[in-house]
Amino acid sequence: MSNTLRCLTLALSLPLLAARGAAQVAPLIANIAARQTTSLDGEWQAIVDPYDVGALDYRAQPLKNNHAFYMNYKPQSESELIEYDFDTSGQLHVPGDWNTQRESLLFYEGSVWYKRSFDYAKSPKNRLFLHFGACNYLAAVYLNGEELGEHEGGFTPFDFEITDRVRAHGNFLVLRINNSRGRDQVPTVNTDWWNYGGITRPVTLVEVPETFVQDYFVQLEKGSTHQIRGWLQLNGKQLQQNATIRIPEAGLSKTFQTDSGGRAEFSFNADLTLWSPENPKLYSVEIVGETDQVIEWIGFRSIEVRGTDILLNGKSVFLRGISIHEEAPMRPGRAWSDDDARTLLSWARGLDCNFIRLAHYPHNESMLRMADQMGLMVWAEVPVYWTIQWESPQTLRNAENQLNAMIARDHNRSALIIYSVANETPVSDARNRFLRQLIQDAHSADPTRLVSAALQANEVVERNRITIHIHDPIANDLDVLGNNEYIGWYVRRPEDADLIEWTSEYSKPLIMSEFGGDARFGYHADARTRWTEEYQENLYEHQIAMLKRIPFLRGMTPWILKDFRSPRRTLPRLEDYFNRKGLVSDQGEKKKAYFVLQKFYRELQSAQPSK
Repeated sequence: MSNTLRCLTLALSLPLLAARGAAQVAPLIANIAARQTTSLDGEWQAIVDPYDVGALDYRAQPLKNNHAFYMNYKPQSESELIEYDFDTSGQLHVPGDWNTQRESLLFYEGSVWYKRSFDYAKSPKNRLFLHFGACNYLAAVYLNGEELGEHEGGFTPFDFEITDRVRAHGNFLVLRINNSRGRDQVPTVNTDWWNYGGITRPVTLVEVPETFVQDYFVQLEKGSTHQIRGWLQLNGKQLQQNATIRIPEAGLSKTFQTDSGGRAEFSFNADLTLWSPENPKLYSVEIVGETDQVIEWIGFRSIEVRGTDILLNGKSVFLRGISIHEEAPMRPGRAWSDDDARTLLSWARGLDCNFIRLAHYPHNESMLRMADQMGLMVWAEVPVYWTIQWESPQTLRNAENQLNAMIARDHNRSALIIYSVANETPVSDARNRFLRQLIQDAHSADPTRLVSAALQANEVVERNRITIHIHDPIANDLDVLGNNEYIGWYVRRPEDADLIEWTSEYSKPLIMSEFGGDARFGYHADARTRWTEEYQENLYEHQIAMLKRIPFLRGMTPWILKDFRSPRRTLPRLEDYFNRKGLVSDQGEKKKAYFVLQKFYRELQSAQPSK
């Protein structure tokens, strides 16, 4: 679908949505795994629709009545013309991207319609929500021929309430998913990762009481290692209740009164074993109202900045990290499951990492929860990537929505220590205003975490001296500075790193958020031959020597853990539409540079173990 047609489709669909009284996207329900749920994962019927004939007629007007695909209509006679049939179309697995399920869809960008039938007998007094982990990129959702609403953004969860729309028998759920790229989108048209389309994360029916615990925030107060501060939010008719926070293992039970809006804020002292990579302690926390209760596993730790130091639980820590894309470790396509997360994070742990950068968008919830369990601190990011439409209020709202959804889903994860609002964005007044708004949003929504962005520093050459100076107009607004550099791959030679000095005008910690070079696993030659494991190994050796000399460096996340698909990478035999900067191949094989980084991280841990 062209961007013009996409915008026209959106513009035409909104009046119809209002006319049918369609539901709005509901507020996110926290921790659905702890609720009464029914999975809708599995095989869904699917129709590939590159011209959007299921939504628009030949005049680009919205289809009416039974000709629209979401009606799932069956001809009533042999002479009736209906040009679609879900039941005789092919299938796609959910969750999953369509690109790697059918060879013909590997590069496909456009619309695919999904249909799933189900029965559901709901308790008469309860409410029912339809929860999507993520759909890329634009999702229009219909239940039993009625539109529930739309969601924009390929990596964030969303809900619809269907309490009054679900039937005991014969429900049919239809989605139109469109992954076409657009200039006004977040991310925009140009990226360096695969544009996987589809229902890429689980689909779940969530049944809750009429008044339920919608969300909660239970964390240590900023700067404290013993004071819990947070809030809870009820949703429903009986909003004024007694609500209790219990941590049985710690012998804690505190009761509060929610206000007329269903909200209660609380603060109390607690003597807790603090979460850390060496001891990723999680407590069973009970959030109990008069009408509902939820149990959540939460770790407690403090994270703050003092000068150029990052302090975990009050002690300086060096973030031994690696960047990760959301690609499955041992099969093609998007990662989404606990098993995917466990394998990817085990590879990171094998490097002796205590930190991971989840680039360049919010990853699936399994990654955050597994990081909690495995003791890996997390940098989480929104896809404000390269060249966004900085002047567009609509694009800013889209970015804010994705940032807020990421924070709402993950704000109880102890592993999550940094929110990143951007990656490699070109400096301009409009960009600075845009990013400052996101930084302010992140600090307001969650003041307990640090905020960063992956910047790009400037090189200065004077005589035979090379200096890279960190300067960016938004740096003063950030808690931690990120920086991407590719010395030895896109600029200069690997050994030039030996001559480079780094300076900063900010008394803030620096994370070298990207560096690296490509290597095809199994391709060997001397260290001067690009694409070989020896070249990548040599690059890492010179990089590490340079990074050791940066006095304000407090972490690094080399690019990247695993080779990943990218349409930008066209070189035959060496790239074949893969970015080969991974320390692990797309088949799980470790390259020589993996062991160089592993050796360095083990030396760091031995010299300065964090506690």
